[in-house]
Amino acid sequence: MKRAEIESTVEEMVLPILEAGGYSLVDVEFVKEGADHYLRVYADREGGITVDDCEMISRALEKKLDERDLISEAYILEVSSPGLTRPLKKERDFAFGKGKLVYAKLYKPLDGRKEFTGILADYDEEAVEIMEEETPVRIPRKDISLIRLEIEV
Repeated sequence: MKRAEIESTVEEMVLPILEAGGYSLVDVEFVKEGADHYLRVYADREGGITVDDCEMISRALEKKLDERDLISEAYILEVSSPGLTRPLKKERDFAFGKGKLVYAKLYKPLDGRKEFTGILADYDEEAVEIMEEETPVRIPRKDISLIRLEIEV
């Protein structure tokens, strides 16, 4: 099974668990780091989630994963909060981030720069608009390697 298929299937498996507990799914990723494979589930809810919440989600998901046996490689399951610098990947992430401080890193320079920090003013399928000071910067989404919330100091 390919990475995208695994992530999609795990997302379908974990959603009922999360919804039953009042949590929302932020992201699912299946990655290889060094010699190890990791299946990571990022969940959140109003007011944040605790270590106990992560453990409960992990145990419930482990049962479903064992029943389906969809991942042939040995892997480490991690369930956690997306943290304060959560990445913006899906439509709901961008909606959550609108009006907040974000950091964007690009694959290639735009106006001689590859990094931008500012308020996420707007977004659509094609681009995001970040307000740096009083200057709007429109960045094509295909050029963004990473965009995440930034901690306001």
